[in-house]
Amino acid sequence: MLQTPQELVERYQREGWWRDIVVTDYLDRWADEKPDQVALVSHFYATDRTATLSYRQLHRLVDRAAWALIDLGVGPGDRVAVQLPNWWHFTLIYLACARIGAVIVPITPIMRHLQIKHMLDRTEARVMVIPPNFRNFDYGAMMEELSDELPSLRAVIVVGDPVPEGMLSFERDVLLQRREVGRSSEELRMLRPDPIHDVGAICFTSGTTGEPKGVMHSQATIMYHSRSPGSVLGLNRDDRILMGSPLGHYTGFAFGINMPLALGSKTVLMDMWEPETAVRLIAEEGVTWTMGATPFLMDLTRTDALDRYNVSTLRYFVCAGATIPNALVEEAHQRLPCRVISAWGMTEDGAVTFVRPTDPPSRAAESDGGPVPGMEVRIVNPVSREPLPAGAEGALEARGPGQFVGYYKRPDLWEEAYDAQQWFDTGDLARMDEQGYIRISGRTKDIVIRGGENIPVVEVEEILFRHPKVREAAVVGTPDPRMGERACACVTLNAGEQLTFEDLQTWFDQSQTAKQYWPERLEVFDELPKTPSGKIQKFLLRDWVADRTE
Repeated sequence: MLQTPQELVERYQREGWWRDIVVTDYLDRWADEKPDQVALVSHFYATDRTATLSYRQLHRLVDRAAWALIDLGVGPGDRVAVQLPNWWHFTLIYLACARIGAVIVPITPIMRHLQIKHMLDRTEARVMVIPPNFRNFDYGAMMEELSDELPSLRAVIVVGDPVPEGMLSFERDVLLQRREVGRSSEELRMLRPDPIHDVGAICFTSGTTGEPKGVMHSQATIMYHSRSPGSVLGLNRDDRILMGSPLGHYTGFAFGINMPLALGSKTVLMDMWEPETAVRLIAEEGVTWTMGATPFLMDLTRTDALDRYNVSTLRYFVCAGATIPNALVEEAHQRLPCRVISAWGMTEDGAVTFVRPTDPPSRAAESDGGPVPGMEVRIVNPVSREPLPAGAEGALEARGPGQFVGYYKRPDLWEEAYDAQQWFDTGDLARMDEQGYIRISGRTKDIVIRGGENIPVVEVEEILFRHPKVREAAVVGTPDPRMGERACACVTLNAGEQLTFEDLQTWFDQSQTAKQYWPERLEVFDELPKTPSGKIQKFLLRDWVADRTE
């Protein structure tokens, strides 16, 4: 299934980047060496309570959940989809999958019917794990509606109550059934996956086509991601991370689950981002670093809760996903005790570049950093693919052991993204300075980045086009001081028609797509700017929208 060329597989093993280590190897080690140390603190915003698990407890429950998956007919290579908030159950199910060689499909809670059907159908997932309700959305009802369209799905496991008829209860059918009793732990160990050649996770992202692509990572690439940022930042087992980014997003998955386990440190999970709660948890749990997009940093910097809690343990805020305004970096360094570290990466290759802690503090507003050990980046001419000199803007390419191992069931997309020297076209535009640090300057991908989340523009445009009043449609990003960008729907209408923003919201609600994908602004034009061939000129359209803003 791996699409990585064999010569690269051998090279990364030879150089020590890809190792014979699975995430559950670390779990076994820490459960043996420090069984009573806290592994997870999971905060539930709705009830303002926390659940705490030691490494001993986590280890025992992982094996129990692994047997539950086996009893459901899940085996090595089978896919298990998890659409949960940042609850400890997410970590547990992932580790249970890794224990038996199953492949996790992490999904963010914002995804709805259209995206879920595509992801589960594409991966032929055997099991889906969901909450019953979260943030006023009924996940059980969604799965009841979709189940008949998903022939490969054998079971839906619901964490919490109520549990719809025909679905399984996580608490009653997984936790309370002591399936490990009388069964050999050695039998589970026999199912340990090959970290080099087996796929460990399929993480969906959106690209230029707007179709979610299944990015495959092996345990070798996931464990590489778990080590490299820690070496750059000097993290160790005494560090404690606060993770507010969704575990269903690769940022949360890599650095909120895998990295702390590799370090043997403590993770504090937030199922809903709220800055005062974040500040309180930092103070109570002695959090030393956190990671999130620019809006998280802005919220944390500007909350008055900083005046009521001691957050002196916080050393780093790693900010990725969108450009950090210079004024925000200055404000954060005045209000917070930590260094702001800017970084760049993507689902396909994890965190690739970091500003170093030894750099001047202002560097976080000027650069997205240099590559982590093992990775390479370069700037090339978008047409000729020839390298460009320092300071020139061009297409950003990357290569190295952090690269994903293929697009699930789409090897053609893999081949399109790589050249003969295995440089990966990231789809971003950037400049590189004399130190080898990059600065993202734009995107060749047709996406909008809202608060660090990619909005698949083509998918949104297709929904717009289906509206009976719309003649033409295009979506562009508009600058926003908090979210980085917001999506603006630009349309022309059929003769005699009118369309309000409220009409648009109703239409997207009926489309059953993720609310975060909905346009947050509507502009109606008589005509859209086009090339002679009829292609919409979005760079001009952005200017038109900006003119209406002024």
